[in-house]
Amino acid sequence: MPCSAPSSTRIETFFTPSISTGAVCSASIRVLIILAPRWRIGGRRSPHARTVRLMKQTDSNPPDSPVLAMVPLGGYQTNAFIVADEQDEGAAWIVDCGERPDPLLDLLESSGRTPRGILLTHCHHDHIAGIDRALNRFGTLPIRCHRLEAEWNQEPLLNLSALLGDPTRVTPPDETFDEGDACPIGPGWRMLHLPGHSPGSVGFLHEPSGTLIAGDTLFAGSMGRVDFPTSDPEAMKVSLGRLLELPDHVVVLPGHGPGTTIGDERASNPFLQGGPDRF
Repeated sequence: MPCSAPSSTRIETFFTPSISTGAVCSASIRVLIILAPRWRIGGRRSPHARTVRLMKQTDSNPPDSPVLAMVPLGGYQTNAFIVADEQDEGAAWIVDCGERPDPLLDLLESSGRTPRGILLTHCHHDHIAGIDRALNRFGTLPIRCHRLEAEWNQEPLLNLSALLGDPTRVTPPDETFDEGDACPIGPGWRMLHLPGHSPGSVGFLHEPSGTLIAGDTLFAGSMGRVDFPTSDPEAMKVSLGRLLELPDHVVVLPGHGPGTTIGDERASNPFLQGGPDRF
């Protein structure tokens, strides 16, 4: 639910812009990874509860979200996700795979689910650096990203690893997608093209549960930077506008920092206030 009194803290990382003000709603969802093979909410067992589960400190959790885990990885604390395959209860997908991914890979392996592939919200270094380690652990897996970033895994200038002083080349995608294509995780998912932070940024929206894996487009109290060489501030304004069309109850699981909701961000995110000249 929207908050009436935002706290004075805000999410700040290398991938968020710098502003003089900012707030994160004190009611924003905070995520915690636990092992919960018999996790329940409201006294009802979740259909995806046989493995690692993300838990949140509010009672507004989507009870049937197929997102099983949200794990911050590496020095940039980039969130990576384990998501249940909707059509095979013994399988799961990795969404984003950043630096030092062993905590994510260990959770997936211990869950007993078979990894189906890796989907990328975008192809910046901190979201792709762990791909080859995942392939070494699990063998060949399909990798998919938006068509506009098909070459980025092999291009340090584009994936920003050259800028970060650590030129990175990882296995490129086998396939690309665009908005309107079927999401491989299952029919309940929809892929949203959200350019701005990068040209091929996407969000993965699970409409039945109201869960959005948002990449680096929207954070709790902030948004993704738009001053990189391939960023587009005007496109970001359009993308944020699209997200504001979603219902307030939609849970946003971002690329960095804690989860939040569309309603909380509508009420308190400084980048969604003050009109088109705010950033």
